Amino acid sequence: MEKLSIKIKIGDREYPMKVMAHEEERIRKAGKIINEKIKSYREKFGIDEQQDLLAMVAFDSVVDQMDIEGQTNSTDNILFEKLKSLNLEITQAM
Repeated sequence: MEKLSIKIKIGDREYPMKVMAHEEERIRKAGKIINEKIKSYREKFGIDEQQDLLAMVAFDSVVDQMDIEGQTNSTDNILFEKLKSLNLEITQAM
C-alpha cells in the first residue's frame, strides 16, 4: 500500500507523518476533532496555555474511550446471555 506524507496541525504546531492512503481522511478528521476540543476548552475556560489544553483534551478522550469500552462490555454481556438462552432453547428442542 502507498504511504502519504502529510502534515497535521494540532494546536499551534504542525506534525509531519506518513500514513496509508486509505487512512488519510480518518487521520485528518482526528486532527480536526482535537482542534475543535482545544478551541472549546479555550473558549469555555479561558485557558491559553497549549499544554493545559492538550492535557484536558487527552483526559477527555480517555474518559470517552472508557465510556465506550464500558458500553461495549455491557452489550457483549447482553448478547452473550441471549445467545446462551437461545442455545439452551435449541438444545431442549432437540
